[in-house]
Amino acid sequence: MKTTQENPQKLRREMKSRHLFMISLGGVIGTGLFIGSGYAIGEAGPIGTILAYLVGGLLMYLAMVCLGELSVIMPVSGSFQAHATKFIGPASGFVIGWVYWLSWALYVGLEFIAAGLLMGRWFPDVPIWIWCAVFVVLLFGINSLSTKSFAETEYWFAGIKVLAVILFIGIGLCAMFGLIAMDGTPAPYLSNIVGDGVFPTGLTGVFIVMMTVIYAFQGSEIMGVAAGETEEPEKNIPKAIRNIVVRILVFYVLAIFVLSAIVPWKQASVLESPFVTVFDIVGIPYAADIMNFVILTAILSVGNTGLFACTRILYSLSNDGMAHPVFGKLNKRGVPMNALLVTLGFALLSLLTSVIAETTLFVLLLSVSGIGGTFTWMAIGFSQYRFRMQYVRDGGKPEDLKFRVRLFPFVPILCIVICASLFVFAGFDPTQRVSLALGFGFIGLCYLYYYLRYTRKRKTVLSQ
Repeated sequence: MKTTQENPQKLRREMKSRHLFMISLGGVIGTGLFIGSGYAIGEAGPIGTILAYLVGGLLMYLAMVCLGELSVIMPVSGSFQAHATKFIGPASGFVIGWVYWLSWALYVGLEFIAAGLLMGRWFPDVPIWIWCAVFVVLLFGINSLSTKSFAETEYWFAGIKVLAVILFIGIGLCAMFGLIAMDGTPAPYLSNIVGDGVFPTGLTGVFIVMMTVIYAFQGSEIMGVAAGETEEPEKNIPKAIRNIVVRILVFYVLAIFVLSAIVPWKQASVLESPFVTVFDIVGIPYAADIMNFVILTAILSVGNTGLFACTRILYSLSNDGMAHPVFGKLNKRGVPMNALLVTLGFALLSLLTSVIAETTLFVLLLSVSGIGGTFTWMAIGFSQYRFRMQYVRDGGKPEDLKFRVRLFPFVPILCIVICASLFVFAGFDPTQRVSLALGFGFIGLCYLYYYLRYTRKRKTVLSQ
């Protein structure tokens, strides 16, 4: 099999440190925070939700430092797919690459619909499909120009989201402690957080929302996918990791703290967006329109990042002999255009499954997408563990690595254990059991397909 490093066509290293940082930050701050946070608070209560986000932040840190060590030593586009292929095995690299590609491509398609629905607030007479078409052309144009055009656009998309979260936290804290009037009601202080006890729904509620919380943090691993197109990866990747984890955790935990303090937890789960509710309570003019714009930006950002990630993963699979060679070709601007076109085509095709086969194929795709990120994080931890063991066995010294995971092997093992426990926690929720069965069933089929096709093919070649 041909490896990514041997490919004569090289992706261009045009991303700077600021791009890498904002892409990772923007990949995490999305609808999971702006809309999904209300569900988590309603299921686990304020303190339970904060605890769940702290555990999720710990897991994100473990996965990011493991990915950082691998990305500095092997900065390739495709990242964890290429790492898994080399340090775990080709079958695992094949499965991780295709599951990750499928999960992001599906979400890209859903983001087009979501963006069209949001535009309906301002243009109710314009059909949703027209807005979908507009956003398809927009994101395709951004990704087809160059890596630099994608990075610069995503930098500003992410900047809008970050600014919105900072303003929300600042305004919310002022309202919480009575520095800003709250629609004629007294300042809540901590009453909504501690009023019903530490775990009003029990620890089971925390377990149930853990998978939802982890989904919100997923997207930070995009940093590794972008490593193959980043200037001075040995310098910029460690810098991005040191900045990203703490800031993401602070943004999320503070935002959840403010939401829980202002909006009673029993009401949070039924709100379309608790962020809009908070702005309305403190009397911010046009609060709903402001948040509609911010959420639209978040959705386009996710779609933009997802399209980039899918394209690079498919490019990497092609270079590893796990997808057709045509997807490994670059155009004159250094963009894998064939991989981009197929990814966009599948994203649009996934929209049809939500209507034509909503109870069968679409449910399967969503299930795969749901567990794909956690499965990827587990693979990142295992890849780093295998790399370090091989590195030391070959005579390497850990202190010579330009970026290394400290407390080895505790960090990768803890990453693997937490990821595995999340699947167990999800089993407490009957609605998530079906997703687990479908998702792991698909992963099993991917392994079976690899062994039936590629192992048999390799044996046939060797016997000739």
